[in-house]
Amino acid sequence: MIAAIVSFLVMLNPFALFLYLRPVMSDLSSADFRSVFLKASMISFGIYLVFLFFGDLMFKTVFRINFESFRIFGGVVLFSFAYIFIVQGKKAFIQIKGDLHDLASEIALPFMVGAGTISLTVLMAEELALWQGVLSLAIIMAVNFGIIMGLKNIRRGMRSKKVQVAFDKNMEILLRINGFFLGAIGIDMIVTGIRHLVAAGVA
Repeated sequence: MIAAIVSFLVMLNPFALFLYLRPVMSDLSSADFRSVFLKASMISFGIYLVFLFFGDLMFKTVFRINFESFRIFGGVVLFSFAYIFIVQGKKAFIQIKGDLHDLASEIALPFMVGAGTISLTVLMAEELALWQGVLSLAIIMAVNFGIIMGLKNIRRGMRSKKVQVAFDKNMEILLRINGFFLGAIGIDMIVTGIRHLVAAGVA
């Protein structure tokens, strides 16, 4: 369960999300941003629960997709995200533009809920007991919320503009470093999927 939580947090990438939300943090008051981000976290949690409960049924029964094929595809998606994080850094993200009421869904989709996190949610349903999956998702969303709000408060407490710029650059460095871990997880998913397909073919 701990491994699933760590992998999911690496994919969710709070450092990338922090950089992505910087324009929103500047435009909203602390109370409004906290409210919007909490709502985005709840929307994301709800979507993850749907895929945790029904994702395996949807892919295997409705679409008749082999689980290992989905694992390999998820690995390719994670590797693609990792490449973007490493090469483009924060340039890979766009600024959010929209009404305050729309911000929560814009934050949730596609940067908190995407192909990579959905892939990991379906894998979580396959590898963990249901209660462990629900608990893991709750912990993940709580930790992600805490990290984002903590980074925001740390940056707000910096009085010097130069220090704030240096802080943002360090966050981008962490974003790129996180990309290497994310890429390793993606490659591991691909290799594991291929190994299981080969083993099933031999059997």
